[in-house]
Amino acid sequence: MRTTGLRTIFVAALLVLAGCAAPTATPGADDSSTADTPAPDREGFADPESDVLGWENGYWFDEPIDVDQSDGLNDSELEAYVARGMARVEHIRELEFDSTVPVSVISRTQYQRDNAGRSGSADSEFNRWNDQVWEALFVTGESEGSASAISNTTGSSVLGFYSPSDDEIKIVTDSTGAPTIDNATLIHELHHALQDQHFDLTDERYRGTTQDGDLAIDGVVEGDAKLVELMYTDRCEAGTWDCVKTPKAGGSGGGSGGSGPNLGVLLTIFQPYSDGPVYVNELYESGGWTAVNDAMRNPPVSSEQVIHRTDEQPRPIEFEDTGTNGWATFPDQGVDGSDTLGEASIYAMFWYQARTSGADTVNVRSLLDTRSAYDTYNYDAKPSAGWANDRLFPYRNEAGSETEYGYVWVTEWDTEKDAREFERAYLNILKSQGVAQQNDGVYVIQEGQFADAFRVVRSGDRVAIVNGPTPADVDEIRPGLAA
Repeated sequence: MRTTGLRTIFVAALLVLAGCAAPTATPGADDSSTADTPAPDREGFADPESDVLGWENGYWFDEPIDVDQSDGLNDSELEAYVARGMARVEHIRELEFDSTVPVSVISRTQYQRDNAGRSGSADSEFNRWNDQVWEALFVTGESEGSASAISNTTGSSVLGFYSPSDDEIKIVTDSTGAPTIDNATLIHELHHALQDQHFDLTDERYRGTTQDGDLAIDGVVEGDAKLVELMYTDRCEAGTWDCVKTPKAGGSGGGSGGSGPNLGVLLTIFQPYSDGPVYVNELYESGGWTAVNDAMRNPPVSSEQVIHRTDEQPRPIEFEDTGTNGWATFPDQGVDGSDTLGEASIYAMFWYQARTSGADTVNVRSLLDTRSAYDTYNYDAKPSAGWANDRLFPYRNEAGSETEYGYVWVTEWDTEKDAREFERAYLNILKSQGVAQQNDGVYVIQEGQFADAFRVVRSGDRVAIVNGPTPADVDEIRPGLAA
């Protein structure tokens, strides 16, 4: 997974991941309040002499607007809807828009087509490298490439997105002829535009070099936008603000085009939307929006920091490639050929395998054990907590008639106990896949989409995992690593 330069909001309804009702901890899911707006302390709704916070393009943040989405939005309704939305984002976030944000609608089919194009060819070097990342997480295997899994997941889940490179919001809808826009989606994406105008989301600091780096950065970027969205919907539900009703059916709801979401991918990329608002809210409560602005300028570096609201830095991991007999890394991909999966992705691995294969890793329903009104899902579990760092090196061997793949995954943990908990849960994944252990300590999954050989070695607070097509390949990829 890598950031695509799009800041998106996903369909929460698709995330009934624990096999039970969606949590009630996400306020404002149905923005349908039509209560009267209290009169502001000014002369009616007259235009100010100059642009001020809470006023945009002729509309105050608390000014009623004549917008009815029951038959879709016309151009004048969309203009008023967006202008007042911008004013409301300004009022909440206490930052001024520099310019009007263009908003257009596209069909879900068009979005899926464009999204698939962004992932590139399945045979590209990046995608072959990234396939090993998601296979190491037991999320995608031989039957599903990572590019298609990510594309299908986001294609069926996205409500809208803001593109920093285009300075434009696009709402994804199943009805472009009579489009509707959910209030929360509009506010969320308008806030991304506000962030871009003040912090420049195209800046290098908002592009992670690893999977965990992407999730960490999104923890503050998406967390900030999601918190503003939730503060907005709180006002709608309380009747403090008059809010445009969104029709129950049709509009920009999540269509099911394509093959649908991969829940392992979905849970992983949703983590910033879940833990991010809690992380940002703690900053806001302790230091106001100034503290949030500081975090936007200096984003977190690991998903662990967002999950646990900590400043703990990842522990450096040194690695030297010792592959033999044609096995080599992808030196031009990731960070010197490696990716860092991080605590959020590791948790998603354990949860996904517990749900799909019955692995004894985490309690599936613990996903809903949230502790904050702004938290959607719980990503904190014993086997993934205590993460200190990890580096995963995909390998390939092109010496034969067909290219073969494997990987070395080095994980570091805060304590030896944390390492044992990770190792135990990981071995339970292998067990759920029908693994057999050989005398030399190599584990072999004989069949299925994860059929491969594995060596798992724990030494103190480090757990190293080597994967290859056969036991002989495992020893060639990482010689000398004995159980």
